[in-house]
Amino acid sequence: MAVTGRIDGTPSDVWHEEVLAPQFAYEAEHLLPHYVAIERALLRDYVRMGLVDPAGAAALDARLGSLDVDAIRADPQRNMSDISFALEHHVQSGPTPPFAAWHVDRSRNDAQVCAQLMAARTHFAAAAADLIDLGRAVTSLAARHTDTPMPGYTHGQAAQIITPGYHLAALAAETNAALRRMLHTYDETDACPLGSGAMAGQELPWDRARLAADLGFARPQPHALVGVASRTWTTAMAADLAGYAAVLSRFTTDFMTWGGSGFGFLDLPDDLAGISAAMPQKRNFPVLERIRGRCAHVVGRAADLVAGQRNTPYSNTVEVSKETGAHLYTQVQSMRSLLRLTHAVVTGITYRTERMRTACAEDHLGGFTLANRLTLDCGIPWRTAQIVAGRYIKHAVERDLDAAAPDADLLRACAAESGYEAEPAAALLAEAFDIDAGLRAKHSAGSAHPDQVARLLKAEGGELGRLDAEWSRRTAHRQAAARHLDEPLPSQDHV
Repeated sequence: MAVTGRIDGTPSDVWHEEVLAPQFAYEAEHLLPHYVAIERALLRDYVRMGLVDPAGAAALDARLGSLDVDAIRADPQRNMSDISFALEHHVQSGPTPPFAAWHVDRSRNDAQVCAQLMAARTHFAAAAADLIDLGRAVTSLAARHTDTPMPGYTHGQAAQIITPGYHLAALAAETNAALRRMLHTYDETDACPLGSGAMAGQELPWDRARLAADLGFARPQPHALVGVASRTWTTAMAADLAGYAAVLSRFTTDFMTWGGSGFGFLDLPDDLAGISAAMPQKRNFPVLERIRGRCAHVVGRAADLVAGQRNTPYSNTVEVSKETGAHLYTQVQSMRSLLRLTHAVVTGITYRTERMRTACAEDHLGGFTLANRLTLDCGIPWRTAQIVAGRYIKHAVERDLDAAAPDADLLRACAAESGYEAEPAAALLAEAFDIDAGLRAKHSAGSAHPDQVARLLKAEGGELGRLDAEWSRRTAHRQAAARHLDEPLPSQDHV
């Protein structure tokens, strides 16, 4: 059956093999259920407009319901290797021919973007669900280590005493922030393009609000050209995922560093470890390298989606719609994969508490506290107190003095060199360089103090629960719409 009177012949072998057949296979696998849902929603509006009787619509609806990936294939002769034409051919070759007005006042443009957006929303929400699972795992692990001292680092150097719980609470906060951004993006893009036509709208009085509701959207897209031309929703979703991937790669770098033999702060179970083929003593963690590598893929796909739209006309184009748009699916799958891997890492991590405590003792991490106490307890001006504290640490390191065994006379001498007294020197040093006291020295909201971290985690846990409920509500809305389309078609008297 011919599908066009404008072009004679069929797609060439190279065009079919290199472009049309792969595109058909991709859409059949990922978009076909959405194309069917769109057809069923449109059929209901044909009934409402009186273009088909309910009995004829029911027969057509049943034929649409039989359409699955095994029922169609790319065929240059029958359907020009186009999934929309393949769908038409499937329906028209059924036992009951479709009514004459079927597909009248229709365009592939708005149907294609609608199917793409429906699939993207589903995949985006699935990535959000994976993020929620990761957030729970991170929060749980953090809660077990709110008072486990470890060195925190700035510029690659040991700086202050923190805890794994404090570090992970930051990842929990970043995860919730990503989920909030994704939720905003979902709601901003929850506008149905169906009814936009080719670019300028349609001629029949389609009920676009009803079509949107039937397909699980919050509202129709108000502007027809935006409906078919815009792919801002792809770049917005991609940017959200890329932003979190960039953050996650930084936390993964910390895990890689702390899990290395130079630190040995954390360990992973054997089922997440690797070996060297040549060096039997080695125990590697390639899973962390995989996570960080896939973070790069997520970021790169976001760049592809932006670059693929740059300098294209603002209308429906295959370059933007199909050639570029498929990158979003690839990006989401990479994101979901790395989130599963990260979840396994977080649930498998063991922190080596004694090794971290020893590392805290090896460095004079209480220098900031010492300078504060010299000012607040001894009246030494702040900048001078910094000099005295730094001078003390310099001489202590030169004399190979351990931070856990401070020298009160040395502190007195360092203070006297600047014209001040530092008393009681022994108490000042004990307070400054005691590991547990150093962890609890910070009292400001959001600090590494165990009580503050517990408050942070409680707040982030509550926010994660709220976000989970919000995402679940949107998923339930899509599922309810899908169930509605499965209900019998209404009679003429009730449309």
